[in-house]
Amino acid sequence: MSLNTDTDPAPLNAVEIARMVNSGQLCPVGAVEAALRRIAAIDHELRAFREVWPDQARRAAYELQRIVSTGVNLPLAGVPIGIKATEGIASLHAKRLIAAGCIPIGTTAVPRGTDWQTWGHTDRGPTTNPWRVDRTPGGSSAGSAAAVAAGLVPLATGNDGAGSLRIPAAWCGILGVKTTNGLLPSVNALNAPGPLARTVADATSYLDAILGTRLAEHLAAPPRGRPIQAVWSVDLGYAEVDQQIARIAHAAANRLAHDGFLQWVEHDLILNDPEPVWKELRTQTSPGKTRPKELHMHNNHQLAKLFSAADILVTPTTPYTAHGHAGPGKRLNVALTWAFNVSGHPAASIPAGFAPDNTPVGFQIVAQHNREDLLIRTAAALQHAQPWPSAYKEDAK
Repeated sequence: MSLNTDTDPAPLNAVEIARMVNSGQLCPVGAVEAALRRIAAIDHELRAFREVWPDQARRAAYELQRIVSTGVNLPLAGVPIGIKATEGIASLHAKRLIAAGCIPIGTTAVPRGTDWQTWGHTDRGPTTNPWRVDRTPGGSSAGSAAAVAAGLVPLATGNDGAGSLRIPAAWCGILGVKTTNGLLPSVNALNAPGPLARTVADATSYLDAILGTRLAEHLAAPPRGRPIQAVWSVDLGYAEVDQQIARIAHAAANRLAHDGFLQWVEHDLILNDPEPVWKELRTQTSPGKTRPKELHMHNNHQLAKLFSAADILVTPTTPYTAHGHAGPGKRLNVALTWAFNVSGHPAASIPAGFAPDNTPVGFQIVAQHNREDLLIRTAAALQHAQPWPSAYKEDAK
């Protein structure tokens, strides 16, 4: 049921491409051509891209080669990148990535806009999950997540208004990071941009490029000293979560506790389902009706109490496994993610393992506002302790 990706050697990651382009070991045109070959070989089945721009990408690669030949080093030099279709290359987010050396390859697929559709729409059919083509990759950054997981590109843009980065990251077995709301301009107060990547180093380079931060400093081996204080919540106090998903996510987090990186803090977090607040915030700047306003204040107070006692909150990313293309039924994919679009906290989904049906499971890390460094440190520690498998064949020749 999985996608056949035995077409090329395992693709390079973004940090590797940038290092080789800056040092003259790789021409940007070569990086672009490798991505285009892989798209041509795989995307007819995956359908991650809505549009591909080969001529535009080649022209950009030649221009980048000219710039690099003058001695200019760029942090993401020559990195082919997928651009989420609803975002485009005109956003500040995309412009900063291009300025850092990224080369847009095309637009990645997004859903048509129904309440529950979680795969990308293309004129060739729906976007599929690289691990199981009969399952959705999640949405709305569906094509971006599928393209990265299958190795078509090392990075793709996304934005997250209710879980649109974290859910596809979880179901495609990659890393997705929602930044703190308001750090960059977005379509509304709930939405925040971020990367979809196969490695923490790649995601960090992306974040540093768009935010002007130095998160790469947190990629070194975990420092000795006080462990990161963490609270585990299986359901945030309101969600219905499959127990097998909870066990897999908790086991991954426990690996970090066993290694001494995390220390569990007992805290009974009880949030209210944020749906009424989320719906109001989609149409106005703040909750106005009495019930949403009280719910909003309650959840903010509960999260403030938690973050006064701990550094991070850890949960499953989704309440169940990736569903088929018929939809999720009455269940909500966003049950565990959209509370943090309302609260504005940065959050990431990290690969935790696999469910019995061979679909990836993610666990979610939530940190205090503007503490993306804690997300990066935790993700890097888990990737070091429990390396993440890829949807493409690592040993493909």
